[in-house]
Amino acid sequence: MTNADTATTPAPDARAERRAKRIAKHLSSFAARHGGSADGVVEYVGAAATRIVLVGADGAWGDQVAPSYPVGRRAAELAGITLHDSFEGELGLKVKTGPYEWKRMAGIQI
Repeated sequence: MTNADTATTPAPDARAERRAKRIAKHLSSFAARHGGSADGVVEYVGAAATRIVLVGADGAWGDQVAPSYPVGRRAAELAGITLHDSFEGELGLKVKTGPYEWKRMAGIQI
């Protein structure tokens, strides 16, 4: 490999950092729209994805998918999201559900 090759091929860490910064913009935007802050949980979805579940200060919730757990954690850190170990307890109680969620939950019942 020549010096020119290394100059044009970003290191894996640099690529992960760019991805984290891009995702952090979405997380920050969510927080700004929903009361100025957000809490969240980073959860494994599978080998190739991680889900960042957010709860805004106003109780609205949403999510964002990251390509890996480290990228998801870094994105949340960059966005200033307060992370929790699980969605249970205090964080779960902050979520406000509306008619859409209740209709979807009722449709899942057998």
